Amino acid sequence: MNYTSATRQLFNTFNYLFLAVLSALCLLPLLHILAVSFSGKAPAEANLIGLWPIDFTLDAYAATINNQLFLDSLWMAVVRTMLGTTLCMALVFLCAYPLSKDKGFKGRSAYAWFFVFTMLFSGGLVPSYIVMQKLGLMNSIWALVLPSAVNVWLIVLMLNFFRNVPHELEEASLIDGAGHFRTMVSVHLPLSMPSIATLSLFSMVFHWNEWFTGLLYLTESSKYPLATFLQTVIVQQDLTRVTRNPEALANIAQRSVKAAQICIGAFPILIVYPFMQKYFITGIVVGAVKE
Repeated sequence: MNYTSATRQLFNTFNYLFLAVLSALCLLPLLHILAVSFSGKAPAEANLIGLWPIDFTLDAYAATINNQLFLDSLWMAVVRTMLGTTLCMALVFLCAYPLSKDKGFKGRSAYAWFFVFTMLFSGGLVPSYIVMQKLGLMNSIWALVLPSAVNVWLIVLMLNFFRNVPHELEEASLIDGAGHFRTMVSVHLPLSMPSIATLSLFSMVFHWNEWFTGLLYLTESSKYPLATFLQTVIVQQDLTRVTRNPEALANIAQRSVKAAQICIGAFPILIVYPFMQKYFITGIVVGAVKE
């Protein structure tokens, strides 16, 4: 349908303006941080930088790259994101497939409500800490990935996608002699790649940006992932982590080094988004619509 009424045109104009303002609110802070990271010490400390760097320099990035604490936290974040996303998506796929079967799965409703209950209620901070301590997972990578390994919200999205897969495909696979596991791998897995890509992106962003469990479960600061490292530098103002070379701070503003660390930390996720954008909308639509 072709909407040409004045009301429709007014709505489109307002909608575009609103989205433009919203995009600017998201983009301008990033541009400011980027400009600060490329600016000299005097304008950075004087807070004179807007959206364009003053006294352009790469010293902040050189100091960041030469900071072994930052590099260790960056590597820990990469390992956590890859391991956490892989484990999460494997468990989400294996949980969502049987829960999507209304027939032939006795007690399905009880299992489904059990998962929903865990999404609404948690054991609390202190019991979770005690469980990690008793299991011997403190100060290990598993303390960062296991608590969020089963994401019920992602299971719900994947479950709804499986329900939209034509039943004729599964019936044809079963008639050909394939079992449920072979059907899941050979039929449902290839068809669910858009949803898997989208949900993987959600999991990656969560693991990359999550910082609290690092403070809670890691007793050695050298094992902090990047988000926890940045929290100690920016929020807690632990300037001993800004650079390992105290003499470098004489020529570089602390604000510039912090801004450079933030930009490097945000760069991997910004790179991933364009490659997965073609799956994003499709995956959300097919995973959120239920027959």
